[in-house]
Amino acid sequence: MTSVALVLFSLGLVSAEPEYVDRLNNAAAVLREIMDTPDQAIPQELLDRSECVVIVPGVKKVAFIVGARYGKGYMSCRNKNGPGWTAPGTVRIEGGSFGFQIGGSETDAVLLVMNRRGADRLLSSKFTLGAGASVAAGPVGRATKAETDAFLTAQILSWSRSRGVFAGVSLQGATLRQDLDDNRELYGKTLTNREIIRKKTPVPAPAKELVSLLNKYSSRKSR
Repeated sequence: MTSVALVLFSLGLVSAEPEYVDRLNNAAAVLREIMDTPDQAIPQELLDRSECVVIVPGVKKVAFIVGARYGKGYMSCRNKNGPGWTAPGTVRIEGGSFGFQIGGSETDAVLLVMNRRGADRLLSSKFTLGAGASVAAGPVGRATKAETDAFLTAQILSWSRSRGVFAGVSLQGATLRQDLDDNRELYGKTLTNREIIRKKTPVPAPAKELVSLLNKYSSRKSR
């Protein structure tokens, strides 16, 4: 390591962790911060009924394309043969409108996949929200039973958070695709998201906090 790099490292300007580790930590932080504020969180009943969760921290606006968005995050699904959540697969989100995003600030995106059909679409190499699976803006806080039932007609519910404001937002038209390169970095070999989720892949050390939080907030087994 050069003397310049050593100085930057000592000042905390160079991360000691690979990018995917920072991203996993950020995804865990997004989930924790959202769920630890019950009146501004994902309704517990919806989280408990979901099949998969997608968390994309820090979605960025692409400056040279009006309205375009890009970000990387992680998906995890319910274990099929027991309680808890699977090891995560890497996803990329591209395009779509994030509604209330202010200026050029980054936006965190969270999606719940509400049934097995939606989960199967999510595990494909690429699909478009609204075309490959129905999507709707999710409710926030302590939703009533009647409101919750109404939202369950969508296969996927979505939210975004910008500058501390968390709200449901439809990501109609956004594209989700797996990221094989990031999966290779995380697991040490090339794995598709379907292989990670369906073949009981062990949770790698950098992902344990995120999976632990999912188990903390909702640990039922897959239906």
